Amino acid sequence: MIFETFVQFWHIIMLFFAVAILYSSVGFGGGSSYLAILALSGIVYTQIRATALLCNIIVVLGNVLLFHHEKKMNWKKIIPLVFLSIPFAYISGKIMISEEFFFILLGLTLLFAAITMWISKQIISSDKKNINPKPIKNASFGGVIGFISGMVGIGGGIFLAPLLHLTNWDTPKKIAATASVFILVNSIAGLLGQYSNPNFEIDWNLTSILLITVFIGGQIGSRMSNKFFTPIQLKKATAILIAFVSIRILWKYFL
Repeated sequence: MIFETFVQFWHIIMLFFAVAILYSSVGFGGGSSYLAILALSGIVYTQIRATALLCNIIVVLGNVLLFHHEKKMNWKKIIPLVFLSIPFAYISGKIMISEEFFFILLGLTLLFAAITMWISKQIISSDKKNINPKPIKNASFGGVIGFISGMVGIGGGIFLAPLLHLTNWDTPKKIAATASVFILVNSIAGLLGQYSNPNFEIDWNLTSILLITVFIGGQIGSRMSNKFFTPIQLKKATAILIAFVSIRILWKYFL
């Protein structure tokens, strides 16, 4: 059964592998791209969000462990961001929305994030950052992003990272580390919210293969960023990835 599933969905598996490498290299899980790929695969719509979130969890878990080992985590700044995002991601994960509304919302938001990151002139350096961001403001940002993320089935890092870059929240590597934590906890919360929904279902034959695939790809990508990416390349690569996903989604569901 596993072999037959691999043969049937080999192109999806290879795409997931590539996405895991690319997204983990800039501190993301790749949930938005996983959703776009699965939407074109013919898989039942009710399974798409859960599969994408599980893959998200596997990829960013490796990132979180790596960033923690490198001491890139600033928990005093991270905790306010996730304080409200976790319960809001859980609540919105239980909400059932139409496929068309889901992809239009995702595509428009990602396109806005890509544009703002690309046109932003200021690149954060290691010695210039917002040392004391307000906890209440961070919690508010986290809550809003967490709610949107749980509803569409992504971890939220692709929304959070541009905001942190534009507000000089911290250095690029620490923002990537923070985005990884944010994605992890929101993906878990959103998945739990979906699991509590009576319509929850998932194809474990395909999902198990995809989880192994993205784990390997995520390990490769997370190590690439630490060896080959400069802060400017990190920011530009993030914008390109977000733009590609948003345009692909909007082309199919909106234009």
